[in-house]
Amino acid sequence: MAFLFQKFQEAVKVLAKSPTFAKQGRHLQFEADMNRLFLYTSYKRLGKNAEEADADEIIDMATKASVAEQEKQVQENIHAQMNTVCTYMDEILRPDPKIADTINPSSERNTAPRRSGLGLAVGMTPSSHDNPGAAVAETKPLKRFELSQKLKDLTGYTLEIKPSQIQHKEAGLGLYLNGEADVGSVIAIYPGVIFSPAYYRYIPGYPRVDLQNPYLITRYDGTVINAQPWGDGGETREIWDGWTNADSTLTQPILNSEGGQNGSDRVWKLLSKPLNRARVGGKGVVLERRNPLAFAHFANHPAKGVDPNVMVCPYDFPLSEKDMRTYIPNISFGSGGDVAMKKFGSFWFKPWKSSSTVVDVPIIKSLVLVATREICNEEVFLNYRLSNLKRRPSWYTPVDEEEDRRRWS
Repeated sequence: MAFLFQKFQEAVKVLAKSPTFAKQGRHLQFEADMNRLFLYTSYKRLGKNAEEADADEIIDMATKASVAEQEKQVQENIHAQMNTVCTYMDEILRPDPKIADTINPSSERNTAPRRSGLGLAVGMTPSSHDNPGAAVAETKPLKRFELSQKLKDLTGYTLEIKPSQIQHKEAGLGLYLNGEADVGSVIAIYPGVIFSPAYYRYIPGYPRVDLQNPYLITRYDGTVINAQPWGDGGETREIWDGWTNADSTLTQPILNSEGGQNGSDRVWKLLSKPLNRARVGGKGVVLERRNPLAFAHFANHPAKGVDPNVMVCPYDFPLSEKDMRTYIPNISFGSGGDVAMKKFGSFWFKPWKSSSTVVDVPIIKSLVLVATREICNEEVFLNYRLSNLKRRPSWYTPVDEEEDRRRWS
């Protein structure tokens, strides 16, 4: 398998320089990233028993398939992994029927939405838009740590949050992989509130949204995910309205080198109030706050001389997959998540049956982190690709200046 991965790595280097990619910088970088994800996630899906001929077929497909076709297959590969992980968590948390019958439902179930302070202030009432019934299913009373360890027994890895090894004062906490994960594995999910471009004005702090919040990430399609409300998760399965996390450690403002906010920052804070969210309303969704993989927002940018070991991958989760919904740690602001997508069955590889069926389904535009090499008991590093059109933090060292330029061109 190591030999096959070497072939994939060589293919990644060659295809990234292919003249068939679009000439515009932003499109070029998107296509290069999607090509890499196609190879990495397909390698993962081949499994341990893959033969060299299978690897050669995938590499050949990567040279001939359109970007749209590769993107569809990446979604198929990621969804297959997510389905497996969600199934594992469901099996771990599903209560024993015999024991469940003896438990007092009033003490073990939470069927009423927990209204946040903001919700009370503006009169928001969470609804059950993509979770009919709005009832929180009974689960085993496991702590998040216990769920994490049991998931590791099944997948071979889990995640930990502890002080980063990066030597700069702003590094803070870092994301660590405990165990071993193969290249192409989904390492973590980026949690939080999803804003489509139509709802940018509702992002807290708009228009200077990143001034007080380093936990924002943007997909190529312009979708923004705000992980700050999610914080470090929780210890229950609950109806989450997406606006608050009383236990969150991610709510402190970013300070300047003197330990205080700049004068201009204070002015922007006063002038840039987001629009009243009550005008749009909120959706309460039953989510598993103990999800051990909902920590992608803790991944740090690598220090100088260190290569990243993961890359971001857009994941369009189909809301038709109701059994998985609880384990997708995202909620869409407004109607931003109800976007039609065309779902194609697997069509590239012989082990998977072909399907010409096309179905329009609403989706959640999420993000996951995918391993770009084998990761074993180490800190997870993600290339932030900060724009070189703006002043970047002193701690930021570009992994590839040209990629940064193309990403934001």
